Amino acid sequence: MFTGIIEEVGKIKNLTKEGSNLHLEIEAAMTPELKIDQSVAHNGVCLTVVSIKEHSYTVTAIQETLNKTNLKSLAEGDFVNLERGMKLGDRLDGHIVQGHVDQTATCTEIKEIDGSWQFTFKYDPELNNITIEKGSITVNGVSLTVVNSEKNSFSVAIIPYTYENTTFEYFKEGSLINLEFDVIGKYVKRISELS
Repeated sequence: MFTGIIEEVGKIKNLTKEGSNLHLEIEAAMTPELKIDQSVAHNGVCLTVVSIKEHSYTVTAIQETLNKTNLKSLAEGDFVNLERGMKLGDRLDGHIVQGHVDQTATCTEIKEIDGSWQFTFKYDPELNNITIEKGSITVNGVSLTVVNSEKNSFSVAIIPYTYENTTFEYFKEGSLINLEFDVIGKYVKRISELS
C-alpha cells in the first residue's frame, strides 16, 4: 500500500525489451536502501525490484501493465515519480493508494494561477471510473484533491512544492498520465451498481 506522497523523482537510465516484458533501470538516490523483491510505485504503478546496482535498480513491467499505463511511452532520460510501500504505523499523509492504475488520461490544459498551477485531465468514460469534487485521485502516483469534476475530466490544483518535487513540472498539454481512482469510491460505486 502507498500514500501518494512522492519520495523522489527517479531517472530512466535504461529500457530493455525481453519478449513482451519491459525492464526499466531507474537511477535514484533511494537505491542503497532498496532490497530485491521490494515494491516501489513508479508513476503510481507498483513494480517489484528485481536487481540492484550501486546507483540504480531494475523493475519489470509485463504486457498487461504496459497496456494500461503510461510506462510504455517512457524513454531513456525521462523522469518518474517514486514511492516505496508504506510502513505499518506511519502517518497516512495522502490517501490509500494501491499502486494499481485504473486507466490513463491526457493532460488537456495547464494554467498558471499566481504561484500555483491548475492541471486538467481528460479520460475515457467507457471504463466507468468517476471523480467527485474534493475527492481523492492519484495522478502518476501523486495523491491529489479533485477540483472541477466532470463526467470524463477533472482538474487538480498544484502547489509549488508538488510542482518542483514530482514530474508535474515536465507535463505538457497532450502528456499521457496514469490514474488510480479512489479505492473507497470504487467500492461504493460497485455496490450501488449491484443494488
